[in-house]
Amino acid sequence: MKLLRLAPENTKFPFMRFRRVSYPFSAVLSLIAVALFVFKGMNFGIDFAGGTVIELRAKSGTAEVGTLRSLGESLKLGDIEVQAFGNAADATLRFGLQPGGDKAQQDAVERVRGAVGQNYDLRRVEVVGPRVSNELVQSGTLGVVLSILAVLTYLWFRFEWQFAIGAVIATMHDLLLTVGFFSITQLEFNTTSIAAILTIVGYSLNETVVVLDRIRENMRKYKKMSTAQMIDMSINAVLPRTIMTATTVMLALFALVAFGGQVIRSFSLAMIWGIFVATYSSIFICSPMLIYLGLRNDDVDRKVEEKEEALEAEIDYTPGPAGALASMYDDIGDTPVPSAPAKPSAPKPAARPRSGGRRRPK
Repeated sequence: MKLLRLAPENTKFPFMRFRRVSYPFSAVLSLIAVALFVFKGMNFGIDFAGGTVIELRAKSGTAEVGTLRSLGESLKLGDIEVQAFGNAADATLRFGLQPGGDKAQQDAVERVRGAVGQNYDLRRVEVVGPRVSNELVQSGTLGVVLSILAVLTYLWFRFEWQFAIGAVIATMHDLLLTVGFFSITQLEFNTTSIAAILTIVGYSLNETVVVLDRIRENMRKYKKMSTAQMIDMSINAVLPRTIMTATTVMLALFALVAFGGQVIRSFSLAMIWGIFVATYSSIFICSPMLIYLGLRNDDVDRKVEEKEEALEAEIDYTPGPAGALASMYDDIGDTPVPSAPAKPSAPKPAARPRSGGRRRPK
């Protein structure tokens, strides 16, 4: 029985040939993401922006979004957002913080209940005050920053500096494009989105480490091969594993999008985008960066030789004359044991003169 293979064996796809295209393409996408974040912004959820979200279900079976928006505007609660979600009978009504504190916010909820209560059932009411939203923003930002710093520290000590810089650039590239994805799609950015970003960082790091480990291993085996060919061979070697992992995760995420509901929809869609971007960056961003940073086989070999020489210098010891300390320790107190005096060598017997022939009798 043959095993399922999503990628053929022994592929020889020239990935490094596309590095002159992938870098300008990623640079343009990164600039677009920054522009969208600055000028368009993100759709911050109730967790970060504060306010009230009311989930409604129409008794008639069909939610009239236009009618709900008109009713909300007539209440004069500020900016009102009405969106349909889930099935045709469900809708959400969202409005911002009201002047007057928590009591004013609760009064606004009661006014909405009285306006729509005849035709709609209030399934969920969520109120977040300004203090709570500010704490969530600070805690979420701090968590993301600390996780990124921990990842960068690990990469710096795990690999040579060329590998570390390439992995750092790939990880930041993934985060930037994920933020741009939230800006262009206007998905609600809430606490589950923070979880999605942290998960994308971990997945991106995993994919990058797998590729870099294979590159470093092959650089020690094939010392006369060019760096571009070495990287292509390494990526092709891990390509079946990469495709299988990404496909498995994608299947689970598509199931969450289809059946998970509105609560985790932003998390699932962000993860789908993040898996795609992380796989792309580990091949077309991180790996070509090694070439631009000037990594060669000699760099890796020199570090390995230096480590081996330092290890041999610690272990190797040439014994001195008689009476010197031997390079061994006893089992009790780690006390140096004096070496035994050298035995004098026995004198060799003198060689007998070789006869040139028989002597004739006189």
